[in-house]
Amino acid sequence: MVLSIFLTTSRLLDKSASLIKDTMTNIIALREELRKLKSNIVHRYLNSRINDRSSPYQIRFRKNPYRILFILGHMRAASSLLSHILTSNPEIIGYGETHTQYYSDRDLKKLMFKVYGNYYQLKNMTMSHKYVLDKVLHNNKLIDDSFLKHEQVYSIFLVRKPQRTIASILDLKADWDEKKALNYYIDRLAKLEEHARFINNKDRSLFMPQEQILDDTDKVFQALQNFLDTKTGFSEKYELQKTTGMRYVGDRTENIKSGRIVREKRKLTIEVADSTVEIAVKSYQKCCKTLSQYCTLISNE
Repeated sequence: MVLSIFLTTSRLLDKSASLIKDTMTNIIALREELRKLKSNIVHRYLNSRINDRSSPYQIRFRKNPYRILFILGHMRAASSLLSHILTSNPEIIGYGETHTQYYSDRDLKKLMFKVYGNYYQLKNMTMSHKYVLDKVLHNNKLIDDSFLKHEQVYSIFLVRKPQRTIASILDLKADWDEKKALNYYIDRLAKLEEHARFINNKDRSLFMPQEQILDDTDKVFQALQNFLDTKTGFSEKYELQKTTGMRYVGDRTENIKSGRIVREKRKLTIEVADSTVEIAVKSYQKCCKTLSQYCTLISNE
């Protein structure tokens, strides 16, 4: 009798376990179908709004054209921090480095697709932001930079002193040697000079050394609001995104995940040769001199 009850109970438990497993499988499958459906709806909606034949800065059902905001800098210059600060402002949408290659300003439509596809919360689907942001840290992204002169394009130039920058690049890029990191740094600074001279418009170009974000934060925030003409100001606290800390999008260290400016320097064990620093300093000083000439500056008085 006891054995019969035990076997019956065991069979019922097995059936229950199987039923629960099938139910969970169905729930997972349903969630995946809903995710695909949502993604398809969003894609169709964005396609209907963005892919028209009008100006690259305009979309359907929107009165004013977008302004495009580029952070033009190099790796390990706090561009992830700056992009989080900027996109926490309700007038600016973006998520960091999109790796879009720009052959012309028509590729700005690709940028809009990537950005709004990443932020498909209902509140963003009005697509009413003033700026769409991307950050460009490599010389192979702006294939044709002629549209940087367009009146709807704004650029923030962001650079960092070389010694800690090169050490941080080597810490990030385990397969790079010191020579490769140095060459990237000086080539990138030279390209930033080229961009600034080409734009040649202080109303749409702002130069910001990285240390100013940490040392002159209030002045930086006021300068950003003046430069971008936003109704809302900026804050040391910022919103985390689903791409925060993601590989190939931006900074992967713990500091960026704090949701605020962290001023304590991360410990780096890599030492950079004095000869490398000496070469890099010359490029850095030359770049700063050029950017100071062609861009609006943030006063450190």
